[in-house]
Order: sequence, then C-alpha cells, then structure tokens
Amino acid sequence: METDMPYLSGLRLAGRRVVVVGGGRIAMRRLPRLIESGAQITVISPEVSSAIEGMVRLGEVEWIPRGYRAGDLYGAWYVLAVTDVPKVNQKVAGDAEAARIFCVRADQADGGTAHTPAVARHAGASVGVLGGGDPRRAAGLRDSILRWLRGGKLTDVRHRARTGGVALVGGGPGDPDLITVRGRQLLAEADVVITDRLAPRALLEELAPDAEVIDASKLPRGRFLAQEEINRLLIEHGKAGRAVVRLKGGDSYVFGRGMEEMQACAAAGVDCVLVPGVTSAIGVPASAGIPVTHRGVAHDFTVISGHLPPDDPGSLVDWTAVARLRGTVVMLMAVKHLPAIAAELIRHGRDAETPAAAIQEGTTSRQRTVISTLGKLADDMATADIRPPAIIVIGAVAAFGKAS
Repeated sequence: METDMPYLSGLRLAGRRVVVVGGGRIAMRRLPRLIESGAQITVISPEVSSAIEGMVRLGEVEWIPRGYRAGDLYGAWYVLAVTDVPKVNQKVAGDAEAARIFCVRADQADGGTAHTPAVARHAGASVGVLGGGDPRRAAGLRDSILRWLRGGKLTDVRHRARTGGVALVGGGPGDPDLITVRGRQLLAEADVVITDRLAPRALLEELAPDAEVIDASKLPRGRFLAQEEINRLLIEHGKAGRAVVRLKGGDSYVFGRGMEEMQACAAAGVDCVLVPGVTSAIGVPASAGIPVTHRGVAHDFTVISGHLPPDDPGSLVDWTAVARLRGTVVMLMAVKHLPAIAAELIRHGRDAETPAAAIQEGTTSRQRTVISTLGKLADDMATADIRPPAIIVIGAVAAFGKAS
C-alpha cells in the first residue's frame, strides 16, 4: 500500500549551505533555529525585515538583495521557499527537487519535499511534531508535550484558549529557556506578537502557525518602528479582542519603555498586564561568572543606560556621583560611548585599574567575554571586535569573570 507519511529525521546542518528564498515574516521565524544549527545561511530576497537585517549585520546570515534566479541552489543541502509569491516558491521547489535537495515550501506544504515541524526545546532536548497536515494540531501537541515535561498533563490540544488584551512580556537576556513560564504560556496563546530585535528569536518558532508577528526592531543608526506606532498597534489589536504579546529582551521596565506602553494601553481602555523578565543587567554578567554583588566585595550595584555620552545635554546620569561609587556599575547600550564614559569616570576619581568586563550576546551560544580594566576595556573590546548587544560591568566583581 502506498503512503505519503513523512519520515522524521534530525538534520545536522553545521557548516552546510542552506538557502532561504524570502525575507519576510516566515523567514524571520525560521532563521533563528537555522542559525543555532551552525548552518551557512544565504537569504535571497529583494528586501528583508529589520530583524533579518540585524542578523546580516552580525554576520549570522548572508543576504543576496535580489530575486531568486536559476542556479541559486548550487551547493545547498536544504532549501526554504518562504516568499509571498506562489510562482516563485513553486520555481524554487521545482529546482530543488530537480537537484535532489530537500525543500520546504511555506505556502503549500505538499508542494515541497520536506515539512517544518512544530519545534520546542526543554532541558537540552528538542521536540518536533508533524500534525498530519494540520499545523495547529502540531503546535498543540508540541505544547502538550512541553507541559508534560514541565510536570503537567499530556493531552492532544489542537486549539488553545485565548483571551484578548495586551501582555508586556520580558523575554529574558537571550537564551529562550530563561523566559518565565507565564511568559511562554502567553506566547503560546498569542494572536499577535510585537517583537524586538533583542527578544529571544528562537521563541518565534514556537508560536501558533496563525499568530501574526510584527517586527518592531530598532537597528542602531538604522531602521526602526517609532514608539508611537508600537503603542498604536498594541491598542488597535487589543481593542479588536486579540491576545497581544509585546515581547522584549530582558525586562520591559528596565530601559524597555514598558511603562510608556502600559500607560498608553490604560489611557485607551485596553487591559494590559506585565510579565517581568530576567534583566540582562543581572543575567548576562551572571552567565559570564560575574555576580553584581558579592559579600565583602560589593554591597550595591547601579544600572545605567550608556546610549548617550557624558557631555550630551540629554543625559540624566550624574557621572561625578557614579565615579565615587564603590560598588558595581552595570551599563547597557554603552559600547559606542564607552571611551568617553571611561574617561569621565577616571577624571572624577574612579581608578583606571578597576576591573571591568564586556559580555556580548550573553546567555546565548554566541556569548563572548572580555576581561580588562576600566582604562583599557574600550581598546580591548575594539581588538576583540565586541559589538552590541553587550553589557559592560565595572567594579571589583568583574575580576571573577572568565574570558571567552
């Protein structure tokens, strides 16, 4: 008897070429897992979302800014056809089959030679589910398995209960497993997710297949979605009765504009709840072996935004007072202005030999750490090519860190 039952297999793509044709919302959801796999990824699309542009800037993917052409699949092991033009996806899938390359076609599952399962991770294990052609069932089964793994009851839940309103969810410092249980539950129930560039990207692949993802990434000196527009979207979808999650990196109330969004929703009469997240100001140093406080070493810590230099009229930081502190100083968004900040702290009395550290993309598989001193950290970061997002730690506790 003939059958078309898919054969499940785990692809080992590290170092192997993967081609993604399309640069929109579906590509944005699929790329994080491919990046984690270590694949050499090429995105082919005339335009890409802000989030994907950020991946390109970090060197995580290659972008060819044009439409698909014959020959683009040469050397590929795996292909994703995820454009919003069916004829293009059909062409990609046909070329892939002719070249004997497995291909996922997003707009017509049976039009490709592979299916993307509903995927989640728990304690180092990967869970992948195919729903027999029903993506909502696959997502429901995956979520049930996760609940069982976390101590719940396993059931075949094809449809999740959803309630309208807005939830401001802190996604944590980067590792998707560091989001709160409540935050993950709200994501599973979401109709709309408005996400930031620094939110844990791997969480997007766990969303329901019909969940709308809105890219609110703000690229340094690049494209961004204005805060007023983000507020408008929260209110519009919330008033329409949709379950909306505003997903941010870290904690929504730590340099995350969460209070502005809460106030906007309240003024518009939209129910809004806050789900705190692990702030990167604490979680990232910890991932590098640095406690922000330690008995007999540091009894206090101060968290500062370094997005403005000390001489900027808009800066609200009293750098003279910061220089006199004996505890730990943790700075976010300070990579660009660190030379000026370090000089200002030293000028006002902080010892140039004070231990200091920089941690890039903390808690993720791409984490890199530089251990130095206040006077030398900026130069050492430049030598190591440390880029945002990175956390700066100044104080005796930085000496506990481990360079990587």
